[in-house]
Order: sequence, then C-alpha cells, then structure tokens
Amino acid sequence: MNMNETTKDCFLADESQQIALAQKVAQHLKTSFILLLKGDLGVGKTTFARGFVHASGFSGIVKSPTYTLVEPYPIDNDRTCYHFDLYRLANPEELEFIGARDYFNETDVCLVEWPEKAEGYLPAADWICEFSHHESGRNLTITAASDKGNKLMLQVFSDF
Repeated sequence: MNMNETTKDCFLADESQQIALAQKVAQHLKTSFILLLKGDLGVGKTTFARGFVHASGFSGIVKSPTYTLVEPYPIDNDRTCYHFDLYRLANPEELEFIGARDYFNETDVCLVEWPEKAEGYLPAADWICEFSHHESGRNLTITAASDKGNKLMLQVFSDF
C-alpha cells in the first residue's frame, strides 16, 4: 500500500446496508471513477453495483453482465456507468476486442467485478472494494488508491 492510500473497513449487516452505502457513494461521486469490486461469489458485488447505478439516475433494470462482459447505463450529468463482470473472461485480450479501453475515460464511471481476471490490462483504480462473507452479513474493505478516491472516502464516511 502506498502512502496516499486510505483504507476503511465496514460491516454491512444486510443487503439494504450494502445498497445504502452504494447510494451514498453515488450521491457524492460526480466525476469519472474506477471501482474494482472483489470477492467470492455471492458476497454482494452485483448488489452494490445495482444500488450505485440506480442511485446515479438510471431507473431501468440493472442486470449482471456476466455473459456480455459489460453493460452501459446512462447516469447523471450525461455520464455513463460501465458495469463490467469479468468472471467468465478467459483472456484479458477479450476486453480489447470490445473496445473496453475507451470506457476508462475522464467522464464516465467503471464498476469492475472480478478485476483480477484482467490484471495488467485495467487502468489504476480509484477505489478497491473487497467484499467477504461474515456470519451475519458482509465485511467490506475499501482502499482509496488515488487522490479522487481519498476525496470520495472523506465525503462518504464523514457521516456514514
């Protein structure tokens, strides 16, 4: 961990708390951003992504992009949220074929589930969110890995 990284540990008792945190993140996030969502199957990565997309202004169905690799959602301020699910990615070069590099830009938000499948391909993250099972909920460790990430961390957790 470099000196500019800030880490926050959270306990989320249920799905509603995961969604509440995602809503809080969306409320404060008004710039481009890269969130990596790590963790085993069933720990809430997609729940968090769904909560974020809805709180960012998209009112339709948010589906898991497990087979399409990425789903774009128009959100606030003429931005797009690109939700990646790389679980079935066989080779990071597959992302090259769909033009994924263009999605990581100075305007839009990228939520990436299973980022370890594309290690070495993805640009540097602003937040790394590591979800894990807990006997009565979920643990979440958030690492802010950029200045933007640190700023968002302060905003989100000042009153959460």
